[in-house]
Amino acid sequence: MVAVLALAGVVVALMQTIVIPLVPELPRLLNASAADTTWAITATLLAGAVATPVMGRLGDMYGKRRMLLVSLGLLVAGSVVGALSDTLVPMIVGRALQGLAAGVIPLGISIMRDELPAHRLGSATALMSASLGIGGALGLPAAAFLAQHIDWHVLFWGAAGFGAVAAVLVLVLIPESPVRSGGRFDVVGAAGLSFALVCLLLAISKGGTWGWTSAPTVGLAAASLVVLVLWVRWERRVSQPLVDLRTATRRQVLLTNVASAVFGFAMFAMSLVLPQVLQLPEATGYGLGTSMVTVGLVLGPSGLIMMVMAPVSAHITRTRGPKVTLMAGAVVVAAGYGLSIGLMSEIWQLVLVSTVIGAGIGLAYGAMPALIMGAVPVSETAAANSFNTLMRAVGTSVASAVAGVVLAQMTTPFGPVSVPSENGFRTVMIIGAGAALVALAFASFLPGKRPAQAPDGQLAPQADPAEVPAKG
Repeated sequence: MVAVLALAGVVVALMQTIVIPLVPELPRLLNASAADTTWAITATLLAGAVATPVMGRLGDMYGKRRMLLVSLGLLVAGSVVGALSDTLVPMIVGRALQGLAAGVIPLGISIMRDELPAHRLGSATALMSASLGIGGALGLPAAAFLAQHIDWHVLFWGAAGFGAVAAVLVLVLIPESPVRSGGRFDVVGAAGLSFALVCLLLAISKGGTWGWTSAPTVGLAAASLVVLVLWVRWERRVSQPLVDLRTATRRQVLLTNVASAVFGFAMFAMSLVLPQVLQLPEATGYGLGTSMVTVGLVLGPSGLIMMVMAPVSAHITRTRGPKVTLMAGAVVVAAGYGLSIGLMSEIWQLVLVSTVIGAGIGLAYGAMPALIMGAVPVSETAAANSFNTLMRAVGTSVASAVAGVVLAQMTTPFGPVSVPSENGFRTVMIIGAGAALVALAFASFLPGKRPAQAPDGQLAPQADPAEVPAKG
C-alpha cells in the first residue's frame, strides 16, 4: 500500500517537471509567443489550486480511493492530450488536466491514516508527503535527457503510461476506506474558493509580466481579497462547509498551515536559483555553463535524500513530537541556504547545498501531515491535508514572484543583454534562509505534546490547550 501510494505521488510530482526542459523551446514547438507559452505552466498551477481542496472534500464524502482514481484518470487524460498536441491551446488544456491530479498526495496520506497500523503511519505519511519533492527532483534529469535526445512528445506519452500503471495498482491493491463523512457538497464554497485562488495566483504568477501596479494585477488581487472575505462568511454560516473553519483556526492547524506556506516559499527559492547559476555561461564569472541534464543531476540527490529522511522524520516525530521535527527541518533548510552564500562556485558545492536543503525539506514535510492529523477529526482528514498542500503551493507561487522581482532588479550586463547578477542570486538564497527561520518561528508556537493514539491505533485529534475550558 505504501509503495503504491508513494508511486502515485511521485508520478503526480513528475507533472511539475516534465515541461521544464521544454520551456525555452515551447514558442518554436507550439508556434506561439514566449508570453503565451507560459500558460502551459500557469494552467497546471491554477488547476492544481482548484482541485486540491475540492478533491480532498469529495474524498472525505464519497471515498478517498475513488477520488484518487479520478485524479489519476485526469492525469492520464491530460498527458495524452499533451502528447497529441502541436499547438498552444491543446497543450494548455492537457497541462490543466494534469494539474487537476494535484490532490493525489493528500488523498494518499488520508488513505494511510485510515488503513495503516500506528507503527507504520509516521514513516509512510512522511514518505508520501515528501513524494512531491522526490518526483520533482528525480524527474528533472530524466525529462531533460529525453527532451534533448528524443521527440518531446515522448515525455507526455511516458507520463500517461506511468499514470495508467499507478491507477491500475491503486485499483488492484488499495482498499476503499470505510471512513466517510457523507453530507452535501458545498458547491458555493468550492466555487468561491476556486475563484479567489485563481485570481490570487494569476496576480502572483503574471504580475511580473503585466506589471505589479497594472490594472489586471491590482484588479485580480482586489477581487481575490473581496471573494475570500465573502467566502469566509459563507463557510462560517453553512452547515457542511468545504473547509471547516472552526477546525482550520485551531492553533495547531492554523500554525501548521502558515508554517507550510512559508516553508513552501523557502523550498522553491533553491529551485529558482540553482538551475540558472548552473546554466549561465562561464564568461559571466559565476555561471557554470552546464546543460539542463547536468542541472537535473545536481538537483537529483535532493530527491533521494528526501526519501532517506522520511523514516528519520517519523522517528523524531514518534520520540519527540512533530513540532520538534518541523523545527529541525526549518533549521536544516536555513543552514543549507546559509551554505550557499559561500558555496556557489563549483558543481559539487551546489550538490551539497541542494542535498542539505532537501534533507530539511524531507524532515519538515514528514511532520506536517502528523501535525494536521493530530488536530482534525478522522472524517476531515483528506480535506485538512488537501488544504495544507494548497498552502504549500501558495508559498511556492509567492516565492516565484519574489525571486522574479529580485532577479529582474539585480542584473549585470552580459554582451547585448542583462542577466541576473551573482549578488541577486545570493539575495534570493538569503531570503530563502529568512523564510525558513520565519517558519521556525511559527513552528515554535505549536503545541509541544505528541499526538495521542486512538484505541484503533490511529492518530486522534487533540484539543488545543488554549481552547479547553478551565474546570470548576
